[in-house]
Amino acid sequence: MRDFIFYNPTRIVFGRGKTSEIGELTAAYGSRILLVHGRESARKTGLLTKVIRSLAEAEVDVVESGGVKSNPVLSFARKAISLFRKTNREAVVAVGGGSVIDTAKTVAAGACYDGDAWDFYCGKAQVQKAVPVLAVLTLAATASEMNDGAVMTNEETGQKFSCGGDALFPKVSILDPENTFTVPLNYSMYGAVDAIVHLLESYFNATDPDTPLQDRFVEGLVQTIKESAEIIFREPHHYQARANLMWAATLGLNGLAPAGVGGEGYPMHMIEHALSALYDVPHGAGLGIVAPAWMRYQCYSAPQKIAQFGERIFGFRVGSPEEKAKKGIRALEIWLQSIGVPIRLQDIGIPLDDIAKIAANAEMNARRWKMEKYRIELIKAILSLATIPRC
Repeated sequence: MRDFIFYNPTRIVFGRGKTSEIGELTAAYGSRILLVHGRESARKTGLLTKVIRSLAEAEVDVVESGGVKSNPVLSFARKAISLFRKTNREAVVAVGGGSVIDTAKTVAAGACYDGDAWDFYCGKAQVQKAVPVLAVLTLAATASEMNDGAVMTNEETGQKFSCGGDALFPKVSILDPENTFTVPLNYSMYGAVDAIVHLLESYFNATDPDTPLQDRFVEGLVQTIKESAEIIFREPHHYQARANLMWAATLGLNGLAPAGVGGEGYPMHMIEHALSALYDVPHGAGLGIVAPAWMRYQCYSAPQKIAQFGERIFGFRVGSPEEKAKKGIRALEIWLQSIGVPIRLQDIGIPLDDIAKIAANAEMNARRWKMEKYRIELIKAILSLATIPRC
């Protein structure tokens, strides 16, 4: 295990009915807040009304900024920053999933910065300050509720980039599993896939070969997410499955999984960002396509860890590392299909002639993330493996 520093200051308030506490929790950080939320679902389900009532009872003044889409865009964040300043807000409360929370973080940082918020994403500026962010989570997926990262798409340039900084950790996040009951089933499954791939990024890309504790931590979470998703697919209102998935997804990217494994990269996410930037693909759906393709490419040269995945997650204990790796990849694909997640570019209508364009877009992120070996030809080779029928 390598040396590491783990830091995470976010307070998690977890459990049934905890949404009603958002007013009291928010009042400690400001009496005038910008309430950021998605398009219609939180309002239709009554969640938004519940949040606004709690804020009112705590004498917190609310200005709404609703309409965040599933792949959050810069134009919306810019308007929300302007509204924050114009109405003299003190904090941001996000009601939604990772896209809403990432937008709230962008607003929180942008409100303290004289330039354009995109500067944080394209590397022109670092996040030094941000107003407080609080979150009421509705979708188990990204762990933005307990990390310092945010992702944003610039529609003008077709770029989907990320930024981070300690100031972006939410002060408080409410994780009420009942808030996920009404999430469309396909998005619940996409969220589960996102959480699994977060864990697999450090699992497969660790530089330390001796990480038994972290390996079993990741494998346990992957199994829990997998089992919970299967139950939810059959019973969308199953509270315990929703609760397990919600907490497992948060643990998937709150900094614990990669602690001590050495310098890891996120190649699967890097490549998928191009899909969602260019085609507005739901992030988890894109990862269902990219992850098995990346694993298949990786198993040509380094099958050992993928073989371990096949053995411990899917039970393939017989055969060479290459055989167990390939069986594990195919089993993953079959599982993804069983919960309605696409596994081929063709499944979501992306023309195979666009592979070069996708690879060129992905290479921008590879350079920014200092993943030197991921150049256009390599990314094209990986994407080509997302078009074949089997391992």
